Order: sequence, then C-alpha cells, then structure tokens
Amino acid sequence: MREFAIQKEPSDACVVSDALVGIISWFAPTSLRISFETEGKGSFSAEDIEKLVVRNEAGDVISLNLPTKFVLISNHQIYADWWYAWCLIYFVGVQGVHRYVYITLKKSLQWIPIVGWGMQLYGFIFLARSWASDRSQLASHLSALGKRAEEEDKPFCFLLYPEGTLVSPNTRPISKKFAEKEGIADLNHLLLPRSTGLYYSLRSLAARIPELKLIDLTVVYPGIPPMKYGQDYYTLRSIFMDGVPPPVIHIHLKMFNVATHLPIGDLTSDTRIPYELSRQDENVLEEKKAFDVWLRELWQEKDILITRFLETRSFREIGMCPIEIPVKLRRKREVLDAFCFFLPAGVGYLWGMIRQ
Repeated sequence: MREFAIQKEPSDACVVSDALVGIISWFAPTSLRISFETEGKGSFSAEDIEKLVVRNEAGDVISLNLPTKFVLISNHQIYADWWYAWCLIYFVGVQGVHRYVYITLKKSLQWIPIVGWGMQLYGFIFLARSWASDRSQLASHLSALGKRAEEEDKPFCFLLYPEGTLVSPNTRPISKKFAEKEGIADLNHLLLPRSTGLYYSLRSLAARIPELKLIDLTVVYPGIPPMKYGQDYYTLRSIFMDGVPPPVIHIHLKMFNVATHLPIGDLTSDTRIPYELSRQDENVLEEKKAFDVWLRELWQEKDILITRFLETRSFREIGMCPIEIPVKLRRKREVLDAFCFFLPAGVGYLWGMIRQ
C-alpha cells in the first residue's frame, strides 16, 4: 500500500492548494492538456463534455464541472505526479474541491525543503508503506471522512497511485517477474497495479457516499522516449531548481460510477469498515479477485493508450480536440494564501537549521 498523507482541515487545504498551484505558475510554468474518453469504458458523450467544460467570455477554459465526490487514480512516473494531479483538482468544480483533497504520498516527501515542512506544519498525517500496519487507521479515517462529506454535502477527493511506486529500471523487472509468476500479461510502460488498498478504500467510501465516482487519469509527459523512464527526465530538482518543467502535461480522463460500474461487491448492507472484513470470507475473496481483474484490464487499456499517444500524439484516433488549461491561480486572494503558506514553511526551515 502506498504511503499516505492525509490532510486534516479544509481551511489549511485551501492554503496548501493555492501554494502548490502558485509554485508551479511562478517557478515551473506549464499547462494541462486534457482529453476525454469517448469510446471505451468510463467514456463521456459529446454532450457530457460540453456541459463539464466551463469557459470564460474569451473562450478560455477556466474549470471542469466534474462531480465533486470522487477517488482519483493515475499512472505513476515522476515524484511530481501528485503535484500536477492536485493542480488538475484545483480546476474541478466551483465548490472548491481542492480544499478537500486527501492525498497519497511517499513518506519521504515530508522532508522536501519548504513544501514538505509546510505540509507537516499544516497537519498532514504520514503513514508507513505497509498495508498490514496502516489499513485499520486508513479505513477508519476514510470512513469518517466519507460520512462527513455526505452528511455535510461537502466535496471529497481521495488521490492514490495503484502502482505503489514509480516505474523505473528497478521496478519494471519486479513487475515483469510477478506477471510471469501469475501467468498474466505484462505491461510495456507501466507497473502492474496493486488492487488491495484501492479496493478496500472504495468499499469504505462508497458505502457512505452513494454517488462516489472513480476518475482515472492516463498521464504522459513530453520528451520521454518510448520505453524510457520519466524520473530520468523530470526530477523535482530539474523542475523547480533547474527550470526544466514539462512544457505541457497530457492527461486522458475516464470516469466510473463506483457503485454500479466497479466490481466491489454489494454495499447496501455493509456498514463495516474494511479492516473488519475477514480475510477468509469467501465472498470477500471472490469480490477482491474480480476487482483485481477489472483494475488490471484498466491498466492494460492505459498501456495501450500510452503506446498510441507515443506513436500518434493522440490518445484516441477519433475524438474531440483536447482542451488546455494553463496552471495559474484564478483569484487575487489565492495569491495571498499562497504567500501565507511559505511563512510556517520558512519557520520550519529555520528551526531545522537551528537544531542542526
């Protein structure tokens, strides 16, 4: 299971989100080029896309009118993936979904200079990389958050990466070996996804948020040759210190209704939190197996989409032209919020220097 950092207070989340978007805008400018699935599973109709793309009087895209209660998953290539995903969430809806993001992170990211210290001071909770030790705390926390979001009709976004780690020269052979052991097809550009954390998280949340959606992103960064690794081209240092950010981020979006489109079992009478479900329960094991297959097929489709994009510069042969959203803050007040973020982060930095 991926390490987790879960944010406690929405007001702090707003400041953190504004800071993350502001840092990209000021120090590593880029744009999000977004396309929508129109053919296969998780697809949007032309009418759906027309309704969810919000433009200003000049015709520029300013937000996406997507549902405001969702789990967001994506392929994982570079350490800044979560940062760019948060930037996308910033542009979702008018209710401020970015104030209610609960995000999966590597535990080591809490020590990123300035940003990591700010995250600690703003109440992020970092968990270890062990599903066995973290599942009870994560499940109970998600259950409470989902219940509160539904009762108070507030937005909710839970972000995680099912691959569990970056695709790299070290992790690709491990994924390939597992595929051979299990007798399943390996992938070319991705790691085989881990389904356990996502499965139990979805069960925990969907039982409390009936209209919960799963949004799946396929992300491609320009300038990375086929069969190469993103982290060799876009590191946190190269993006923010050397001034070499990806000029544009290509994102292909699918969306599913969790309760009706995903094989996670019957939720109508399930009020238990995931860690209370017996690992020996045959029904649970069968449901989990079905979800394993579903997620693996989704990742196989994602692998094909990436291959097609690298060959044709498009995720789909036929479809609507992608929309583009420059990553920048939309309101003057948010600029102030972004600057406020750096005050405690700076104090954390100075305190760390003094303690040394």
